Amino acid sequence: MNLDIEHFYSNQTEPNQSCLLALRSIILEQDENISETQKWGMPCFCYRKKMFCFLSTDKKTGQPYLLMVEGKHLDHPELDQGTRTRMKVFNIDPTKDLPITTIKLIINDALDLYKNGIIKIK
Repeated sequence: MNLDIEHFYSNQTEPNQSCLLALRSIILEQDENISETQKWGMPCFCYRKKMFCFLSTDKKTGQPYLLMVEGKHLDHPELDQGTRTRMKVFNIDPTKDLPITTIKLIINDALDLYKNGIIKIK
């Protein structure tokens, strides 16, 4: 277990901490080939060592979000591209129940990009 990653989660205040830990569990249980590391100070999840999503909090609102690395390939109404060219964000309200079905759908659509060869894995 990476202590830096644990530090990221333990440094969060509630309700963000519980929300981010729940998201972490949801992501990790989607596929046995998903691993967690840390990049740029935030938890990074890799599929077969290729980055596919991140967890972080918005600097302005403080709310958690799920950042999909290959978001440009994902067509989901709740993903926000903003000014990014490649990535998309799924914003989460930590005071409400997690939309688990939507989160799993987005994660599995992203994993399919790698499994189907749309995104090449070295």
